[in-house]
Amino acid sequence: MTTLNVKEIFNDLHQMPELGMQEYKTSAYLADAMEKLGYDVTRNVGGTGVVAIEKGEEEGPVLLLRADMDALPYTIDGKQVAIHACGHDAHSAMLLAAASVLKGKIKRGTLKVLFQPAEETLVGALGIIDAGVLEDVDMALGLHIRPVQDIPFGTLSPGVKHSSSTFVKVVLHGRSAHASRPHLGVNTIEAAAAIIHSVASIKMNPNFSWSCKPTIINGGGTATNIIPDCTSMMFDIRSQTNEIMSELLERFQKVVKSVAEAYEAEAEVIFPGGVIPAAVLDDELTAEVAESIKEVVGEENLMPVLNNTGGEDFHYFANKYPNLKAAYFGVGVAAEPGLHDPKMSFNVDGLQNGVDVLVNMTLKKLG
Repeated sequence: MTTLNVKEIFNDLHQMPELGMQEYKTSAYLADAMEKLGYDVTRNVGGTGVVAIEKGEEEGPVLLLRADMDALPYTIDGKQVAIHACGHDAHSAMLLAAASVLKGKIKRGTLKVLFQPAEETLVGALGIIDAGVLEDVDMALGLHIRPVQDIPFGTLSPGVKHSSSTFVKVVLHGRSAHASRPHLGVNTIEAAAAIIHSVASIKMNPNFSWSCKPTIINGGGTATNIIPDCTSMMFDIRSQTNEIMSELLERFQKVVKSVAEAYEAEAEVIFPGGVIPAAVLDDELTAEVAESIKEVVGEENLMPVLNNTGGEDFHYFANKYPNLKAAYFGVGVAAEPGLHDPKMSFNVDGLQNGVDVLVNMTLKKLG
């Protein structure tokens, strides 16, 4: 069987960054490679996703290995470009390399290899779910390279616990008037300022991390002597647990509605991207990943589980299918200066560790 080199795959994928649901070259590259390896491949799953299947001769569980594919959008020198600044090219490279090792070694159950689109736009996992890919899956395993701030190069974390996250749009509708007669109008900028101040006063359980902050505000602007009748704002909201997120969103909406009413404005609260669930990782499966890490790189290179305030749509899988066991591990590659920085780089020599853990875990379950 052909064993593919993870660094060579990464170098290929790094040269073809594509945005979510536009991963045409990337998905074709991966699908072609999986077909050459002998997998049963389905293209254009949930958009531009690729699903490849290998079945063993004996009955057994269905294990899904997942990597994301999409890059990030940036404006560089006035031009719109896509850049792999979050390592999704590395994730797909590790998964493809692992799949090349695993071909022909699945003795029981079913291996599903998923190259998922559009993680950055937070619609990719939902598209995969809608396509029915998770219907028969018992376990799902994902991975992500880690920045230098998280874990040292060459180490691995058995679990990355992302937070629940969402962005909320608030649109305030008031009443226009001449600025010399403010009593005849409803100033939505004033209402917006009051809402921002009141939202900042929300208090949640300090034993868990959470945040609720305004990131965009647009209002007025047609003339300096017109009371603005419409103002829009965006809030970034995050929580360590799904339960706290539910409570936080309830309080947020009450504050927005009540303050707007106090200013005689009307408030629309819109969730354009839905709410990304916090990680609910299976303890037993995560412990098995920890054992695999010890076997691959030694106990001295096993790091603790990481709490992460970022969001990750992989966690939709266990959220939508509560009986599914999920694990999500981190690969230390010393990425710097940080993820989502357009100049992000890392030591590609660390990618083989991710490949080896994927292979080790799969053979424990299906070999």
